[in-house]
Order: sequence, then C-alpha cells, then structure tokens
Amino acid sequence: MDNDVLRLAPLFGALDDEAAAALRASMSESRLRRGDVLFHEGDTGDKLYVVLDGKVKLGRSSSDGRENLLAILGPGQMFGELSLFDPGPRSATVTAVTDVEFASLSHEDLMTWLEGRPVVALGLLSQLAARLRKANDVVADLVFSDVPGRVAKALLDLADRFGRTADDGVHVHHDLTQEELAQLVGASRETVNKALADFVNRGWLRLEPRSVVIMDVERLGKRAR
Repeated sequence: MDNDVLRLAPLFGALDDEAAAALRASMSESRLRRGDVLFHEGDTGDKLYVVLDGKVKLGRSSSDGRENLLAILGPGQMFGELSLFDPGPRSATVTAVTDVEFASLSHEDLMTWLEGRPVVALGLLSQLAARLRKANDVVADLVFSDVPGRVAKALLDLADRFGRTADDGVHVHHDLTQEELAQLVGASRETVNKALADFVNRGWLRLEPRSVVIMDVERLGKRAR
C-alpha cells in the first residue's frame, strides 16, 4: 500500500505516523481493470475508498438512459464516505477509467477510529465540505457559464490534478473519451467538440488521444471565468 498516496487523503492528513499506520492496517486493498464497475448507483454499501493508483469516474444515469459524470478521481482522493454517515443506497456508479488500485475502510472500523479522534472526523468533514462546494460550483456553472467556459474549466481542473508540465505545455492525460468529457461538463459531444476545435484554432491547446496539451494556460483560464 502506497503510504505517500494515502497521506494525500483528508482522512490521513492530520494523523501522526503511528495512528496513520494503525489505520492503514485496518484497510484492505482491491483492484479493478479498466471499464469494471466497483458499485452501481442504488447498491447498498458501507465502505469508504481511497484511490491508490489510476482513475475512476463517478456517474449517475437518468430514467431515459442519459449519463452525467459527477467527478473524475485519482490517487489520494476518496469516495464512498456518504454511506458512512447516511447508510442509504450508493448515490453514484463508480467505474474504472484506467486499471485502478483502491484501499477501503469499513463503516465499523472507521467508527471505531472516530471515537476519541477528532482529527479523523475533521478530515472527513473537510472532504464532505469540499464535495458540497464542488456541487455548488457545478450548479453555478450550469446556470451562468456557457459550454466553452465549462470545457475550459474542466480541462484546467484535470490539469491541476493530472497534468505534467513540459517544454511545449501542460500534458493532461485524462483518459476520457469525447463522450465522457461531454458528460463531465453537462453538454452534448458535438458542442464540446466544437469548443475544443475553437481552442485548438486559437493555439491554446493540442488534442491527443484521451489527452490534451494545454499550451496557453492563461488564456484558457480567462475563458473559464
């Protein structure tokens, strides 16, 4: 288990080394191949997960079959924490975007740790607050921002978490199909492709298979506002 990656998770950030090691010992590891589903929206479950390696997507489906991506998560990011406090059905389907390795913690083990360890509870509250803030931002973007602005913002967010700076720009290997990128910004694939083509024509970025190279972060950032 990658201890450095786990340290990035809010659950571990405030723990001392001894407490973090003991909590890690309570966790189990699992792996998925690209395209595999960890759990579906509506499933029962009481585990919290931390991504150790790879990427997953959290999505929801409407009654008519349309899909919406809520988030793309990578190493050090957590999901499934809602079921620990509200043991209802899972609120999203989690699918492996790449081959993925997880660490998981059961409800019973976490509740044991929360007793007398306020720093652990604060870590979880921080995670939930970040999720709520992100949800508020998504709602605001859908109301106030046009599709090109949402595409620019999504690319910059992916670059912040998965980007690698090189001489020719920021390489963002997001591993998403064009359809998945469209689902992430809440627009049609055609509209998103049009926005991407415009960014390419302006010299702001270069498209590559399941990735982009952002060559003008400043201008893309202005378009995202």
